[in-house]
Amino acid sequence: MKKFLLSLMVAAMVPAAANAQLGGLLDKAKSTVNIATGKSTLSNTEIGNGLKAALQEGVTKQVSKLTAVDGFYKNEAVKILLPEELQKVDKKMRQMGMSKMADEGLLLLNRAAEDAVKEATPIFVNAITSMSFTDAKNILMGADNSATAYLQKTTSTPLYSKFSPVVQTSLNNVGADVIWKSIIEKYNSFPLVTKVNPDLTDYVTDKAMDGVFKMITVEEKNIRTNLSSRTSDLLKKVFALQDKK
Repeated sequence: MKKFLLSLMVAAMVPAAANAQLGGLLDKAKSTVNIATGKSTLSNTEIGNGLKAALQEGVTKQVSKLTAVDGFYKNEAVKILLPEELQKVDKKMRQMGMSKMADEGLLLLNRAAEDAVKEATPIFVNAITSMSFTDAKNILMGADNSATAYLQKTTSTPLYSKFSPVVQTSLNNVGADVIWKSIIEKYNSFPLVTKVNPDLTDYVTDKAMDGVFKMITVEEKNIRTNLSSRTSDLLKKVFALQDKK
């Protein structure tokens, strides 16, 4: 009798153990969340790595363009124009026959931005490599500017901290501080004008950041829509997912 009961217990335990093992495998499969793409599948890791590689390459490409000579000054999409407060200064200077000095002042503001953006790449790379799978998936399947929005959210504070002192130093090194001091002093000496004293470092820093994110938006759209930008099999498979959304 005891042997019979023992046999029944063993028989009952076998399917239970098998079910438990199967359940564990299913749970593991669910946590991995492989996404089908045609005949093959992509794991979370592959999706994350593919998106990160594309973003890192795209960001580095656009930042390099902006750091080149005239990267800001001759790019109408990001060229730094004068703040409203200084537009009247510029107009007055030109009326007084000082166009050359006004042009030089504008050029040097853009030179300072080109210098500052050289600090951007490591900050962006850190933000991209620190991205979680959830972040990567949301970006991949999100709006056309999802990656840019993510980078703005995660890098704006460290970017400003890095850019601002570089802008200040650059304004000094390229002589922009001297030029603008002369321009502003000259303008403030004119009769019947409202005196100005703008914070050029803060202004150029903000505009440099705006320019970087504007160009990243351009590159993100290119990565999403231009098939030739998908330079590896992994990138083709990863971005095929967003093509189907």
